[in-house]
Amino acid sequence: MTTIEASAEPDIDFVVVDVETACSRVSSICQIGIVGFRDGREVFAYETLVDPCDEFSPFNTRIHGISGDHVAGQPTYAHIHDIVAGHLTGRVTVAHSYFDKGALAAACRVHDRVAIETTWLDSVRVAKRAWPDLPSHRLNVLTRFLGVRHKHHDALSDARAAGMVIVRAIDHTGIDLAGWLKPTTPKSAPAPKAAADGPLRGQRVAILGAPRNGPLAQWLAQAGARVVASVGTTSTMLVVSRDQPFGRFAHVSAPYRKAEELRTAGIAVDIVAEDELRHRLQDGTVP
Repeated sequence: MTTIEASAEPDIDFVVVDVETACSRVSSICQIGIVGFRDGREVFAYETLVDPCDEFSPFNTRIHGISGDHVAGQPTYAHIHDIVAGHLTGRVTVAHSYFDKGALAAACRVHDRVAIETTWLDSVRVAKRAWPDLPSHRLNVLTRFLGVRHKHHDALSDARAAGMVIVRAIDHTGIDLAGWLKPTTPKSAPAPKAAADGPLRGQRVAILGAPRNGPLAQWLAQAGARVVASVGTTSTMLVVSRDQPFGRFAHVSAPYRKAEELRTAGIAVDIVAEDELRHRLQDGTVP
């Protein structure tokens, strides 16, 4: 077999890989896309159809549109392994969930190829931490939210989109790539204890877009509020943090929609912006 040299692209920050499979066996890769990023920009792309040496499930074909006819005469994974390994080996490799990691590992075993040595980063985990209040962190939901062009279940487009999730998360949070590679931090400290007295005494307050133990939560607790984990039937207020990631689309978040549903059901839940609430308390207006 011909040996293909590793990618010569210099100074790649990270690469992104996405695969489509022919059937329920994860080794049945029928398309693969790889995109390299440097300084927040795409610097190379690789895509190919792959003969999976396996059957095509009608279910899978309905998802990605690839059938046996499309891969006739295309290389098998064994033939492209060195190309894929050349792009990924020794680099940070992003995948949206670890399905792609498992698929590549399975394909290496089935086709008797050496496992690829790379540092994996799950863009789903990154997205959940960067935008915790999104109702879903599926790739097509994220691209709509972020305004990224995307053709779902096309390997190259999915790889580009997952790469942009990382780029936008770095911009949004200020956490660099090295920071995202660190192990997940331990479970956050509990919410601060409500002061015995204060203008928000008796209020059960959920927060949109800020942690339960952060500065906003501390301020609310000092004002007498009990900071709760989520919007529920006993909640009396949802405070929308000034730092929340949704901007003018905050109303699409799960906590906001839950609060509106409760209000429609006749449960009094006040939805208020952080700055407005601070102004109310400063003026002595009890919410």
